[in-house]
Amino acid sequence: MTEAPARCAPGMPCWTSLMVHGLATTESFYQALFGWDFRPGPQQLGAYVRGVLDGHAVAGIGELAPERHLPIAWTTYFASDDADETAERIRCCGGTVAVGPLGADLAGRLVIAADPAGAVFGVWQGREHLGSDLTGAPGTPVWHQLRTYETATVGGFYEAVFGYRTEPEGAGKAEEADGADGVDRATMYLGGRPVAAIHGVGHALPPDRGPYWLTYFGVADTDEAVRRVTELGGRVIEPPRAGPAGRQATVADPEGAVFRVVQTPR
Repeated sequence: MTEAPARCAPGMPCWTSLMVHGLATTESFYQALFGWDFRPGPQQLGAYVRGVLDGHAVAGIGELAPERHLPIAWTTYFASDDADETAERIRCCGGTVAVGPLGADLAGRLVIAADPAGAVFGVWQGREHLGSDLTGAPGTPVWHQLRTYETATVGGFYEAVFGYRTEPEGAGKAEEADGADGVDRATMYLGGRPVAAIHGVGHALPPDRGPYWLTYFGVADTDEAVRRVTELGGRVIEPPRAGPAGRQATVADPEGAVFRVVQTPR
């Protein structure tokens, strides 16, 4: 278990957030699964809470207006020292800015964007709220993987926007190496540190959603976590299996938000 730095370096994954239709029922699901408590967060985009573990903010959940029918998905946010400048760089590199730059009370400034292949991600310029301040423990986000059509082109986009060095699998230390078939994988490094991964799966992506960022949450016992997911009304997409990063499974919450659980040492 490690506490995150006071301020993430620009380009580091720093937060993950979810927008749902039923905030109360979603809170109950993640509280039972990960042990989160909840505290109010910025309300600019509607009702919003922060999931808190042992006093540390680890993720956010917001409530969509009833008339808004957006995909229900966890969104990975990357740190920025200047959200406006990052938004402009996203546009110049072929991405799309959908929301912002937008102030979120005194917490900070955000952007919601999509890469050229359509995967949605966020940009966060922290002020009073700097992002997740506990990582590497059960109940916290421990890794982020972009699942997309192919790695080379989209990898170049993230390199240009966030300054990553991207290496194909085998050229350096692999990322989470989830053990699935396929060779189109790459790891994104920042300052020599692996921070995220890309998995190109061609046309094996779900036809109803396209490319997306997948959040990994640590758990003490993957099989037990999967059992709890189904008990709580979620579903299993990929059952537990061994991988170099630990035993893991892909699941979805009751509203359909997909995430991966991976066994993480306490």
